[in-house]
Amino acid sequence: MQNAEDICCILNVHSAFAILHLTFSSIVHRLESALAGPLPGATAHASLSPRPRREWPDGFNPAGIRDAAVLLLLFPVDDRAHIVLTVRADTLGRHSGQVSLPGGVVEPGESVEQAALREAHEEIGLSRRGVRVLGALTALDIPVSGFRLHPIVAAAGERPPLTPSDGEVARILDVAVDELLDASRFETADWLRDGQPVAVPLFRVGGDEIWGATAMVLAEFLVLLGWQGGSTKRSPA
Repeated sequence: MQNAEDICCILNVHSAFAILHLTFSSIVHRLESALAGPLPGATAHASLSPRPRREWPDGFNPAGIRDAAVLLLLFPVDDRAHIVLTVRADTLGRHSGQVSLPGGVVEPGESVEQAALREAHEEIGLSRRGVRVLGALTALDIPVSGFRLHPIVAAAGERPPLTPSDGEVARILDVAVDELLDASRFETADWLRDGQPVAVPLFRVGGDEIWGATAMVLAEFLVLLGWQGGSTKRSPA
């Protein structure tokens, strides 16, 4: 007879297998339902947040926070759900070379949905035709840059033609959702930040590392699909 721990392990394996084999249409359906209800928010963000996490500096005036929006776009390839990420150009200063979601500052008079779609058009040439907004994830504060980030989730029925913007985007990444759900893609790196040690949870996909605010947004997205967090695998400093 199997004990409770063995049964729990078996259930977890079955659950992970089921998540990894979700079709594009089932993922979209699950997201539409989940985005209409309570979101995991800060709890999900914390699972992929660098530790210690940056906080707003003492005396910071919340009126100084600027709104930004990013687009998390899903599309199918052979019924496997993929998302679009970008590698920022080397000319963009502090965040150059980092993997991010297409997005930018919300302009006066824009909604966050409009800003996310506009920025995606400017950065990767995404046409709004055939793109359906599914909903919004939890806003995420980024003290290092002074932004409040609003992630917008959308879906397209097929992979749209995309072109990286000169000067902003070095490369466009098509990442399968099941790759992010694969435990072997998740690890924690020990880095230095301002001379102090920091533990950085990240996804490693191909030769790219996805960490920071982008990973935190993806964490909430994946939790909505049933993801229960990554392993404690450490990578070299």
